[in-house]
Amino acid sequence: MAHPVVRVHPVTGRKALFVNAIYTTRFDGMTEAESRPLLEFLYAHAIRPEFTCRLRWATHDLAIWDNRCAMHYAVNDYDGARRLMHRTTIKGERPISAPGKDS
Repeated sequence: MAHPVVRVHPVTGRKALFVNAIYTTRFDGMTEAESRPLLEFLYAHAIRPEFTCRLRWATHDLAIWDNRCAMHYAVNDYDGARRLMHRTTIKGERPISAPGKDS
């Protein structure tokens, strides 16, 4: 299924990258090989420190984020510690393209 590379948050109207190294394979109209350099650039851009939030987990912590404008970049930094996690996903709307862009 095709999705926009830049999506618009339906509440705030702010733009956000909507690519991810696991699910995004190529751009429409381009091969995977043609898409790879630009996608690698976007993946690296999205995880720059100034765009990230790093939690220092403590007992009973709770984290909530809006998947419409945030990417989860898991880091296994709890080696040897027990961790109980419950994940809930709320059904959302289909991504909206930025004005003037094809979806």
